[in-house]
Amino acid sequence: MARWEPGARDRLVVAALDLFTEQGYDATTVAQIAERAGVTKSTFFRYFPDKRDLLTAGQETLTTLLTEGIAEAPEGASPLDAVAAGLVRAAGMMGPDKRELAPRLKAAIAASAELQERNALKNATLGAAMAAALVDRGVPEPTAALAAELGVLAFGRAYSAWSQDDGVAEDDLAEYALTALAELRAAAASLD
Repeated sequence: MARWEPGARDRLVVAALDLFTEQGYDATTVAQIAERAGVTKSTFFRYFPDKRDLLTAGQETLTTLLTEGIAEAPEGASPLDAVAAGLVRAAGMMGPDKRELAPRLKAAIAASAELQERNALKNATLGAAMAAALVDRGVPEPTAALAAELGVLAFGRAYSAWSQDDGVAEDDLAEYALTALAELRAAAASLD
């Protein structure tokens, strides 16, 4: 194995998703993931505490971008408009490489109860961070919590549609996110 090559973290994620798809999450070991990525086990553990944490690779960045987008939304923006600003900002980190990995990630999550739980925790963490950013803008807590949950749901729906769409590689996830949020806003308005 090479002593050091750039991109080890990304290679670990790709290797794990490939192995999860080929042989299942439970049958995949950290050693196999490291070997497939061309790194040592100790390199794996420099990036991830365990194989479950591969699912949340990039979550800190995603959370930061969502909350920064909310914080930087124009003064007077409605809670959902602030969430939309966060979604647009976060979508910017999702390029063609993330789009290519999405179907394998979805399949791995669907096949493992442990990864489904981890994904639910990831979504709850994103929602809590978005709600806190809205509260910091002066949005009352119940409104902030509801807007954040709609934001998480919109992002998930957008990511799923974006990753499955046969559109052009340059299709912008932000467009999908704004469309999903608009659909959810209309659905919420029809609840009365």
